[in-house]
Amino acid sequence: MKLIRFGEIGKEKPGVLIGEKRYDVSSIVTDFNESFFEENGLEKLEKALESNPSLPEVDASVRLGSPVARPSKIICIGLNYIDHCKETNAPIPTEPIIFFKSTTSLCGPNDDLIIPKNSEKTDWEVELAFVVGKKASYVEEAEALDYVAGYALLNDYSERAFQLERGGQWAKGKGSDTFAPLGPFLATKDEIEDVDNLKMWLTVNGKKYQDSNTLNLVFKIPYLVHYLSQFMTLLPGDIISTGTPPGVGLGIKPDPIYIKAGDVVELGIEGLGTSKQKAVAYQK
Repeated sequence: MKLIRFGEIGKEKPGVLIGEKRYDVSSIVTDFNESFFEENGLEKLEKALESNPSLPEVDASVRLGSPVARPSKIICIGLNYIDHCKETNAPIPTEPIIFFKSTTSLCGPNDDLIIPKNSEKTDWEVELAFVVGKKASYVEEAEALDYVAGYALLNDYSERAFQLERGGQWAKGKGSDTFAPLGPFLATKDEIEDVDNLKMWLTVNGKKYQDSNTLNLVFKIPYLVHYLSQFMTLLPGDIISTGTPPGVGLGIKPDPIYIKAGDVVELGIEGLGTSKQKAVAYQK
């Protein structure tokens, strides 16, 4: 299945994408949130769709929200592509680097990117994200994929000055509003044949800056589930973003390039769709 959420900001309803058409499933489930995943919602929804094929169609012009309702946490992995480590002059990690994005950074895949107040170094990062399907604590790597509900496209926007020049806390540059557009949909595991071999790309104003493949991940998803669950309980609906490949604005030589108002960022991952954000300046 491909799960979507649609409607005005803060009023999104759950839906599914079948082929190119969107359908409203709010008569079957309340939302794609922690309780949905915790209560085996994916399996129940699939069975309901088999027995109830007649659903209201959603017009393609309706806004898409994040395919997952605000989770308990958004965990990100830093420096998880070898070439990205090299472009940022960072050593290849021997263990995953973990940081958090605020849950208020989560937004729809095509919502505007709001450049934060006083920002001069807002940057882009195309990433493969996965969503936790059931409570996970001290999970063995061999069983880790049993705890994954599905995969989605995420742009891990980052304000580099806030991240790197304001006292050493990465979260300062990662948690601004609209800094985590997710989607357009959440694809369940059966939709993706090989998550470790997906092409991924990102352009700014039509120029391609990132062009890579999930083959190049340092730490793969099963290890990340295992590793993270040693330090914290992962709850159903939690979003884990696995890191970005080379080509971020910070790494451009000799002079980095950062996003300015009016820029258009487009990105995609094979099998997980595309998203598009227009940058706008913060307004009170």
